[in-house]
Amino acid sequence: MSKNYKVAVIQLNLNNTADENRKKCMEWIKKAAHQGAEVICLPELYSSHYFCQSEDVENFSIAEPLGDVSFTAFSALAKDLGVVIIVPFFEKRMSGIYHNSAYIIDTDGSQAGLYRKMHIPDDPHFYEKFYFTPGDLGFQSIGTKKGNIGTLICWDQWYPEAARLTALKGAEVLFYPTAIGWHPAEKAQYGENQYGAWMNVMKGHAVANGIFVAAANRIGLEKYIPDTDGIEFWGKSFICGPQGEILALASHDKEEILMAEVDLALQENVRQNWPFFRDRRIDAFGELTKRALD
Repeated sequence: MSKNYKVAVIQLNLNNTADENRKKCMEWIKKAAHQGAEVICLPELYSSHYFCQSEDVENFSIAEPLGDVSFTAFSALAKDLGVVIIVPFFEKRMSGIYHNSAYIIDTDGSQAGLYRKMHIPDDPHFYEKFYFTPGDLGFQSIGTKKGNIGTLICWDQWYPEAARLTALKGAEVLFYPTAIGWHPAEKAQYGENQYGAWMNVMKGHAVANGIFVAAANRIGLEKYIPDTDGIEFWGKSFICGPQGEILALASHDKEEILMAEVDLALQENVRQNWPFFRDRRIDAFGELTKRALD
């Protein structure tokens, strides 16, 4: 069995230019590494404000090709610190094809993996279908020098199939870089249930798969479009264990580092005592590949 390792998620306000956000993220990663973190995850689309609040072709200029500055900067940092870094970024694959992606950068600065967000939402002020082509790399467990990790992104967090397939491929922890928040006008009426559902579904993935789960969200009100209320990102990043137990929990409104240990002996024990993988009726699940059963 591999060694236990410490994972961290960084909760930040990301509302400035790409250069400023990158420098800020690098400083917070250094803080996390100095506190003992070995695998560190940033929030979704780290380099800019959450531009999907509108459909605007000017925003495509924010995207970058593979191997560009997001990779070179964090690759050098990962090698210098000897840590694994998950870097979610806006990928320009080619003219007209863009992805919501994440690098998994290993401790030697190499690219251990690349994930492209599979589930793309289209909701008021979350107009992601305008920008992002659905991912085509599938659900993956990425082997790093620290451990086997799975990365999904934001809207993916609502889908048990995504968590299951990633776990079945050997991931020990699921990272969810995220940008989710309230519409301010709805917060009083719906906010508590919305936030609760977000946390509960991911805790459910942890329980159903006997896996550690780590979610990295933004904070702050991003109101960059005139005559709108913007989005109030609700923070509350967290790390939970394989029975859904909360190991670390952030505030709604502060920049923070959360850290916890991936205890592989505990994971093995939980899976032995709650053998959900053993008892799956895979012979009866074929209809899951259909859109509807009408």
